[in-house]
Amino acid sequence: MEVPAFIALVLIVSGVWSLVVWPQFLRRVMKDPRARDAAGKATKFLTVHVVLVTVSMVLGAATAAIGIAALVS
Repeated sequence: MEVPAFIALVLIVSGVWSLVVWPQFLRRVMKDPRARDAAGKATKFLTVHVVLVTVSMVLGAATAAIGIAALVS
């Protein structure tokens, strides 16, 4: 299947956006007082957000890779 160059560029930009934005979000979440309990252990709040960021970054990397592959081929 051939993907138009414009669509490939949109995929690349979308993937890069995810890879840039989500780590910044995670930094803010980790500073949030709800991220750790009184003993300093990670709370469910932090765990859920780490999973969300991880999945989003994997999907962002895959999206960018698909866009690059479509643009190169």
